[in-house]
Amino acid sequence: MKYSRHFKAAPASARASAGFTLIELMITVAIIGILAAVAYPSYTSYIRKGKRATAQSALMDLASKEQTYLLDRRAYSTVQGDISFTMPAEIQGAYTFSISCTPVDCTGSFTATATPIGGQAVSGEQSLTVNAAGAKTPANTPGYWGK
Repeated sequence: MKYSRHFKAAPASARASAGFTLIELMITVAIIGILAAVAYPSYTSYIRKGKRATAQSALMDLASKEQTYLLDRRAYSTVQGDISFTMPAEIQGAYTFSISCTPVDCTGSFTATATPIGGQAVSGEQSLTVNAAGAKTPANTPGYWGK
């Protein structure tokens, strides 16, 4: 039997399907890196705005409970437990809530404040307030109170 010393090369289609080249892999990694660099800030902004909206809703709930407490007791309260207010779980660790009254006996007015803390404060969030008259701050600021 006679053997040939010449080997036949594999067809081009067989070589192309063998896998990825290092260049193709590096281009894919670079594209994924660019997409992640664009998507992550958008995601964190979305989370921050969602927490702000939840805090605004909680402040409005707190103000409503204060008005109910006023009707029942003829004075506002600075104790959140007295008005049955509980902070939503979604914003635990992102905001603290406080209530102040004027005059000292709390018969005149109240101001409820949601102060950002932790990562929410680092992003430049402003404190949110609402008072007995329904005035909200920060007023006329884009992104706050539906503006």
